[in-house]
Amino acid sequence: MPPAWVQVEQGPAGGTVWRGTIPNRFVPVARRPVLVYLPPNASPTARYPVVFLLQGMPGGPYSFADGLGLTGLADRLIASHAVPPFVAVMPPAGVTWRFHGEWTGPWERFVVEDVLPWADAHLPISRAPPERTLAGLSAGGYGAVDIGLRHPGLFGTLEAWSGSFEAPRDGSLRGADAAVRAAHDPTLLARSEAPLLRRLGTRFFLSCGSTHDRITAGWTQRYAGLLSTLGLRHRLWLGPGGHDGRFWRSQLAPALEYALRR
Repeated sequence: MPPAWVQVEQGPAGGTVWRGTIPNRFVPVARRPVLVYLPPNASPTARYPVVFLLQGMPGGPYSFADGLGLTGLADRLIASHAVPPFVAVMPPAGVTWRFHGEWTGPWERFVVEDVLPWADAHLPISRAPPERTLAGLSAGGYGAVDIGLRHPGLFGTLEAWSGSFEAPRDGSLRGADAAVRAAHDPTLLARSEAPLLRRLGTRFFLSCGSTHDRITAGWTQRYAGLLSTLGLRHRLWLGPGGHDGRFWRSQLAPALEYALRR
């Protein structure tokens, strides 16, 4: 890791979490920390698969490391050979943790034009799209699918955990016209990009709590149906729970296994 980064956690098998910043050219005042998980005995010369994780709104990278227990689970999955060793990158969106918005506009550009190049330059990760996953929870789930579909070929797997699949009226899209909203609509994008996505082998993982988040579950099931109709590879994972950390913890292992075991 770069010298300015500090280790903030160590998992049961020796995986580590590091905290630092990635310069944001599009929102220069943003100085919230980024977290990076490195697997046990990480080699600087290896090229590990990588999972980029997008927070909900409001939220932050610690929602994964602390709230979902990513470090301990990742270590256990790697130690048991359920998944190969991997790197996780958790960037923030918003100038403060209270920010309400979307992963659109400057935050999409931050991910694509700042976070990805920084990760390629500083982390021992693969650049092969099949070994790169973009995932997120709630608003981050929308962001993962929207960004991934707007930049086909950057990521081999897109994951929405309790996400939405229509352009919202928030963040940079507040007051946007029909053409701009259509360009950020995962339903329309899946239809228009389906031939390319099939050629690329792009995969989707969709999860949602089915007992206390039924509206979002309905959106998720309809989107899975659309992917089936379009012949796009996907897994639908529904389980008891709501729009909260308890559910997201319950689906974290299947989500990581789908991303990392091709």
